[in-house]
Amino acid sequence: MASKPIRLFLADVDGTLVTNDKILTERAIAAVKKLKDAGVLFAITSGRPPRGMSMLIGPLELTTPIAAFNGGVFVRPDMSVIEQHTIPDDITPGVIELLDGQGVDVWVYRGADWFVRDTKAPHVDREAWTVKFEPTLVPNFDSVSDQVAKVVAVNDDYDKVQRAVDAIRAKFGDHVSAARSQPYYGDITNPEANKGGVVKFLSKTLGIPTEEMATIGDQPNDVLMFAHSGLSIAMGNASHEVQEAARRVTTSNEDEGFANAVEKFILKGEGK
Repeated sequence: MASKPIRLFLADVDGTLVTNDKILTERAIAAVKKLKDAGVLFAITSGRPPRGMSMLIGPLELTTPIAAFNGGVFVRPDMSVIEQHTIPDDITPGVIELLDGQGVDVWVYRGADWFVRDTKAPHVDREAWTVKFEPTLVPNFDSVSDQVAKVVAVNDDYDKVQRAVDAIRAKFGDHVSAARSQPYYGDITNPEANKGGVVKFLSKTLGIPTEEMATIGDQPNDVLMFAHSGLSIAMGNASHEVQEAARRVTTSNEDEGFANAVEKFILKGEGK
């Protein structure tokens, strides 16, 4: 049980903090302000690149480190890099080759750039709209396979995405971290770049014990941060497995689940 007061609330973004239409609601903004007024710090983490999270900084008045690429890159609110963990250069080509063999689309994120081999492939337009910048078209990834922050497996066959993630884990083991960030996305990052690592990084950087941190999310890659925090909250739109991994469950992201969690489990203390 979380017996100590919560001093930091860490939230996933897509499927959690924002609606399915990527809207940050007025109630969500107000909830973060209530946290601040109560002396509780607020931080965000996502599989998104840093630039894809910048639109949240102003409305939420963020002051804490921002964990992009599931913890692959930590940046300050001014987008300056604090720390980054990339996939080992000798591993990345093999990851891409294996994913190609699994029949999924592949995206590569490197530095501030996002690379694709087909701008008309599924979810490219949607992702560009979400992160507010366009990908760079390349014929292949040979010239951009060093210092890669994240490789993404993309497919609308959710089972195929999971099989691809499982295949990456089976072949590369502890050399990478692989987990689904959305039903149609499988994220492959440095082994230290996972949301459990985000909790540890923020704990060390901000001097807050992990048992005094709360986390909230909706996808399998959020489960690791659940395991390392004093209070874990799953969204109502999360799968049964993700909900089972959390201490508490709120409403869905389409029904103000984030704001409800703040008010009920953090401010009123009903999560204990």
